[in-house]
Amino acid sequence: MQAFEYIPATTVKEAIAILAREGEQARVLSGGTDLIVQLREGRRKVRAVIDIKQIPEVNELSYDPATGLQIGAAVPCYRIYGSPAIAAAYPGLIDAVSLIGGVQIQGRATLGGNLCNSSPAADSIPALIAHQASALVMGENGERRIPIEEFCIAPGRTQLQRGEILLSIHIPPVSPYSGGAYLRFIPRNEMDIAVVGVGAWVALDQSGTTITAARIALGAVAPTPLYVPESGAGLIGKLVSSETVAEAATIAQAAARPITDMRGSAQQRSHLVGVLTRRALHIALKRAGYKSA
Repeated sequence: MQAFEYIPATTVKEAIAILAREGEQARVLSGGTDLIVQLREGRRKVRAVIDIKQIPEVNELSYDPATGLQIGAAVPCYRIYGSPAIAAAYPGLIDAVSLIGGVQIQGRATLGGNLCNSSPAADSIPALIAHQASALVMGENGERRIPIEEFCIAPGRTQLQRGEILLSIHIPPVSPYSGGAYLRFIPRNEMDIAVVGVGAWVALDQSGTTITAARIALGAVAPTPLYVPESGAGLIGKLVSSETVAEAATIAQAAARPITDMRGSAQQRSHLVGVLTRRALHIALKRAGYKSA
C-alpha cells in the first residue's frame, strides 16, 4: 500500500480545513471498506486520509415520525437495520442496507461512504433516491442540501466541491399508505456486485386502490445511479393493477442505458430492469397496504 498521512479528525471544521488544503490529494474515511481497497490496489493515490469517525455530528442516527430519518455520514449499516423503529418505517431502505457486503462489512460500511464512492452499482443509492433522500454537505462557505439523485455525476465523482464534506443523509417522514422496496440481481447468492438494482417507492390513497405518488430508481444501468421520474409519474392517479405496474416497468427499461461487460450483457440488463421493477413495485405496493399486490 502507498504511504499516506492518516489524520483522525475530531471536528467538522478540522476535516473541512484539511480537505480545502489538500484538494484531490485527500480522501475522507468513514467506513473505509471501499477506500482502503482502492488504496491497497493502487487504484487511488492520496497524500492524506481523514478519519471522521470521531466527529460527533457524523455519528448521529435519529428517527422521528414527524421529521423523518437522519443518518450521519459515519453511521455503519448495522446500526440502521438494527433499529426496530427504522426497520419498520423504511423497509425499502433496509432491503438495500442489509445487502451491502456481508455481516462483517456491515459492521464498518456506511451509507455515507457508499454514496460518496459513487459506484453506478451501489446498492444504497437507488433506495435512497426512491425514498426522496437528500444529502447535507458542509464546506468553508456553509451548508447546502443536494437531492441524492443529483449527488453522483460520474463513476467515482460526486457534487462535493473542494473543502466540502458529507455530514448526513435525510429521508422524509413516512406518509400514510406508503411503502418502498429494493431488489437486485447478482450472479451469486451473496456478497456480489449488482448486475441491476431497482429501488421503488409508492403511496396510495385511503382506499388503498389508487396510486398517488411513486418514485423509481435504477442501479448498474447508467454511468450513475439513475432516477426515472417518468416511470413513477406514469403511475400517479391510476388504479393498482398488473398492467399499470408493467407500464411503469416498460418506461424504466426505456430509460436504462446499460452496457455489456464481464458481469452481464446490455440485453440481459435491460430485461432485468423490467423484471425487477415489476417485482419491486409489487413489494412496495404490498407494504403500502394494497392487499392483492
